[in-house]
Amino acid sequence: MSTKWLKGSMLILSLIMGLVWTTAAQKGIIKGTVLDGKNNEPIPFADVVVENSTIGTSTDLDGTYELSGLEPGLYNVVVSFLGYKTVTEFEVQVSNSKPAIRDFTLLEDAEMVEEVIVKSSPFTKTEESPVSLQTIGTAEIQRNPGGNRDISRVIRILPGVTTTANFRNDLLIRGGAPNENRFYLDDVEVPNINHFATQGASGGPNGLINVDFIREVDFYSGAFPANRGNTLSSVFQFKQKNGRDDRIGFTGTLGTSDLALTMEGPLDKKKRTTFLLSARQSYLQFLFQLIELPFLPTYNDFQFKVRTRIGDKNEFYVLGLGAIDRFKLNLDANETPEQRYLLDNLPVNNQWNYTLGAVYKRFTDNGYWTFVLSRNMLNNDIFKYVDNDETQEKFIDYTSQESENKFRVENTSRFKGFKLVYGLGYQFVRYTNSSKDYQFVNGVLTPFNYESKFNFHRYSAFGQLSKKFLKDRIVVSAGVRMDGNSYSSEMANPLEQVSPRLSLSFALTERLTFNVNSGMYYQLPAYTSMGYQENGVFINKDRLKYIRNIHVIAGMEYMTKTNTKFSLEGYYKLYNNYPFLLNEQIALANQGGDFGVIGNAPVSSISEGRTYGMELLIQQRLYKGFYGILAYTLGWSEFKDADGVYVPTSWDSRHIVNLALGKSFNAMNTEKRQQQNAKRLAKGKEELTRKMIPQTLELGLNVRFQTGLPYTPFDYEASALVSNWNVRGQAIPNFDLLNTARANLAYGIDFRIDYKWFFDKWSFNLYLDLQNIPGAVSGVPQLILEQGDSGNETPTIINQGQPNASYLLREIVPGASTITPTLGIIVQY
Repeated sequence: MSTKWLKGSMLILSLIMGLVWTTAAQKGIIKGTVLDGKNNEPIPFADVVVENSTIGTSTDLDGTYELSGLEPGLYNVVVSFLGYKTVTEFEVQVSNSKPAIRDFTLLEDAEMVEEVIVKSSPFTKTEESPVSLQTIGTAEIQRNPGGNRDISRVIRILPGVTTTANFRNDLLIRGGAPNENRFYLDDVEVPNINHFATQGASGGPNGLINVDFIREVDFYSGAFPANRGNTLSSVFQFKQKNGRDDRIGFTGTLGTSDLALTMEGPLDKKKRTTFLLSARQSYLQFLFQLIELPFLPTYNDFQFKVRTRIGDKNEFYVLGLGAIDRFKLNLDANETPEQRYLLDNLPVNNQWNYTLGAVYKRFTDNGYWTFVLSRNMLNNDIFKYVDNDETQEKFIDYTSQESENKFRVENTSRFKGFKLVYGLGYQFVRYTNSSKDYQFVNGVLTPFNYESKFNFHRYSAFGQLSKKFLKDRIVVSAGVRMDGNSYSSEMANPLEQVSPRLSLSFALTERLTFNVNSGMYYQLPAYTSMGYQENGVFINKDRLKYIRNIHVIAGMEYMTKTNTKFSLEGYYKLYNNYPFLLNEQIALANQGGDFGVIGNAPVSSISEGRTYGMELLIQQRLYKGFYGILAYTLGWSEFKDADGVYVPTSWDSRHIVNLALGKSFNAMNTEKRQQQNAKRLAKGKEELTRKMIPQTLELGLNVRFQTGLPYTPFDYEASALVSNWNVRGQAIPNFDLLNTARANLAYGIDFRIDYKWFFDKWSFNLYLDLQNIPGAVSGVPQLILEQGDSGNETPTIINQGQPNASYLLREIVPGASTITPTLGIIVQY
């Protein structure tokens, strides 16, 4: 990173922060509705207060409230009512440009008399998932240093979470592979949340969800509820905001890599229908071309949500999320060995995908029905020309489509202290593939070429019953799920995929709780494996089964009076029926952390594995302007090799430490101005009459440390063969030495500063984000042709003219990562 660039950025930031504004500013508002969580009926006369202040109000007969006259900043809002559990929402961002809309649902406490107000935990915990559930709010996502407003990056600060590389969003949860995660956007399943996604997995370099839409994210690393299936490692529940109902508003975000615009507001005079709409255009390709990177990506995405309320008992909304990704090579960037390596190996990858969904909720006297109808589709094109010359033939030519049409109905009811959730699910799946590529069979590079097309049906049923005892000190939840499909007889019978689960939470004291969960979970193999053909035959069809994973989790948590949580959890995950790559003789669980496609090869569901470890979390919610998270994970991830011996997987991170700290300041507000004037009057000076704009300052720091991930050394002899190198141009792993090497320690520091000005009807946010300080050296060595530093020398061939003719290769080691600065502007109207 250029020192001049950094100094210039800091100078611009300091100049803007030093401006004195003279426009008067209004105060901020928090408003919304307080509803009964069982039947969605409004709760009148509920108390709504700002924590640790004298600001408060009560709901009216319609359950609505409004807290006005608030200085811009972050607030904790507490809602309580007799006989209900008190709810606190942390870090509500108040701005002059728009009201902060926060709706609350309160649950009755069946074990308590009506005269008692029950205080609930400030940290999310459900009956079904008393362990392994974390919640992140929108303020935490937006301000996270190094996160760049990307939800997948922010999640890394939580225990048990890591990734393959700092520039990718491959989420590795408790030693699991990147394809073991599931994502839901307001009850609608979204298969992919990243640009340039790895087909057959879930990772990619950039997230595509607009953080301005998100209210909070529930992250499950275990104890999955029964209505969330087809997962082995995690479930992400993204809860979106509803559009503002007072007027049309806009938010514009200008960053280092992209430009985004969000619009929201009411669609009818009664303000019962609102919308959110956003679009984003990247210009990353211009930046990459400027700094002479050999690849030039372009990404675009859109997102929308329209919600309407029909009386107090009906709610309907539609949503959409989509992306268009384009990628080309920068053939002029070929001066260094690292550039030439990337040009030789990276294919061109173009993608588009979308998800559309409609959700209808019907509330009854003791619960509600949820009906979800959705469709998602992915189109993936990958190709590469010989010598990157478009006049020559393509030696990689891959086109694939995946589409899913889904319907799910579920009911949630509460009666006599019980909570019951049950429902059914159905999907119609269509998959096509046209492939031309090469694969290694017994160390020999072998071409394969096939066309594939199939469709099939998926079906599921689920139910879960929960009950609280001894005045909520004991909570028990038991659930079961069944899944099946019409792809093959091996997976058709749902009774072969019965997924039981059981949770128990026991409050030993008012603040100390013991939690335990165990469950058996199933996941369908990737469509890329199911659709693989040889000689027109689906050769994997009779060899594939649902992957099975058994979880056992136990932990303790302690909550303080100042909203601090200490938790310690241990976990054990046992895998069966995992796809085993027959050519490479390794578990597919070792793949998925790179660009392209995984699973399109001969496989069989015979692999076994295990992951286990412990997690420590210390989390401080907003308290007097401070917040922070300290997470430490000690874990092992192992799968059996071809000899049946457990060896580390590619995700065996062992030690992970993340520390995130932050402080929020009110840089200039009315109270400070009053204090200034009081001092001036005391000294016989005139009052300052010029009105000041409210301003806030937030400072954030992330420190991360991780043991280097394992990798497989190269087979130098096989890699150097002219017959192999001329086709693939890259090293061949020696799977006899599977994951016997390990990368260097990965560490870094991220720093972020946000300064916000709040005007009459708009706000201005300037931020500077410095990522990867001090720039740790981490990564895997690579092999390239020995052509000298200039790359112009003729490659040396040993045993030329012989069957074993080989190139002279050269090893390049990863260099130090550079500090990545991001200077951004957010304008909200």
